[in-house]
Amino acid sequence: MDELVLGIDIGTGSSKGVLATPDGTVVATATRPREGSMSMPRPGWAEMDAEQVWWADVVALCRELVTPGRHVAAVCVSGLGPCLLLTDDAGVPVRPAVLYGIDGRATREIAELDERLGTEAVFARCGTPITTQAVGPKALWVRRNEPEVWARARRWFSAGSYAAFRLSGEYVLDHHTASQSVPLYDIGAAAWAQDWYDEVMAGLPAPRLAWSGEVVGAIDEAAATATGLPVGTPVCAGTVDAWAEAHGAGVRSPGDLMLMYGSTMFFVQELERLAPHPQLWNTRGVAPGGLSLAAGMSTSGSLTSWLRDLTGGAPFETLVAEAAAVPAGSDGLLLLPYFAGERTPIFDTRARGVVAGLTLRHGRGHLYRAAYEGIAYGIRQILELLDAPDNPVRRLVAVGGGTQGGLWTQVVSDVTGRPQDVPAQTIGAAYGDALLAAQGVGLVAPEADWATVDHVVEPDPTHRELYDTLYEGYTSLYPATRRHAHLLAELQEGSG
Repeated sequence: MDELVLGIDIGTGSSKGVLATPDGTVVATATRPREGSMSMPRPGWAEMDAEQVWWADVVALCRELVTPGRHVAAVCVSGLGPCLLLTDDAGVPVRPAVLYGIDGRATREIAELDERLGTEAVFARCGTPITTQAVGPKALWVRRNEPEVWARARRWFSAGSYAAFRLSGEYVLDHHTASQSVPLYDIGAAAWAQDWYDEVMAGLPAPRLAWSGEVVGAIDEAAATATGLPVGTPVCAGTVDAWAEAHGAGVRSPGDLMLMYGSTMFFVQELERLAPHPQLWNTRGVAPGGLSLAAGMSTSGSLTSWLRDLTGGAPFETLVAEAAAVPAGSDGLLLLPYFAGERTPIFDTRARGVVAGLTLRHGRGHLYRAAYEGIAYGIRQILELLDAPDNPVRRLVAVGGGTQGGLWTQVVSDVTGRPQDVPAQTIGAAYGDALLAAQGVGLVAPEADWATVDHVVEPDPTHRELYDTLYEGYTSLYPATRRHAHLLAELQEGSG
């Protein structure tokens, strides 16, 4: 019976599973799409039901993929993150999970931690400042605003670690997710910053740390009954989805950078050495001792989906065709894609979307292309931060659902002037999870790489001068509208 590895990724808008052989051949895939699983109870908040969404997706995907005759040698689960899920001793959630950087509720707590611990001290120890991406301030928010919930909490998880717990009963967290849980983790020591952890988490025990592909336990009786996986099947630690996807896409050498076209836009760059930057996230990687630099935008695919729904729900193929018929520059439209605030590079939860230059002659295709271009300008801005002299970006690898239409990746290459490698296998993070599982149980070597390049998107130099001009306008648009956006955000928060 052939050995297979199972990778599962819990996403924001859907979850996916992959069964693969040790050489990376995909045997079967499954997707669990869902609508409305993310709750936004107030402006700037983002939550999810871990039991009914995260665990239910894992169970459903296992049941679909693990059929008679398929022997699973190991399983690894990644997920959206870093999140803050609080549970009781049995792993029953005591409130919905507070999501990653798109949840901006803890601005007061961010300022408080900066003052209490020292901004420079946090940056030196954690490798990144405290932002909406961090877990620590969100824990403080729950302690302050929901003390009865905190009193019932005994453990905390992100999406991948919750799946590992439900599968094996092991309370663990991978080093990468821990390194995003600022200010709880010391990035240089690759260990919990115990004094700060104890101060922020107030008696909540720290999960055991493990590397993403490390076997941390095995399928227990309850998980076997729920999923159909045999008791004793090895379970790996898992990680955050973007890092699993980068691993599967061959982003493994210093200077490799993954550009993930998803609900949000995310960047992961492999590093040779620590490279702290106040506008970026320096994190641990998935491999033992690994380091990476990361950035994230708050909207990308979610913005194009919103535009689709707002303008009548036409198929994406129709919208892409209409946008492709519009000339570069969208006939003088400039879009600031801060429709859910923004993470990198401004870290402003009260930033708001702007469409400048609208006239009665602009149509749906103009707006859709302007969205692509606005996101591309944001990508260019972030690439300028990542491409440091001592850690240059040598190769861009484009992954995610947004690579499929062709137009979006072309616009990004045209705006940034950079080619992008598009891998042959575009399943996503679940494929990287399967590779981590194979490495974790020794079916392949730690340096094994399943990725091959399908094609390269080359920039069109004829658009460069126009896009340079519009990029200058883009970078000045946020400072020019910031005060007005904040006033409007206050009104929206008050009505929320």
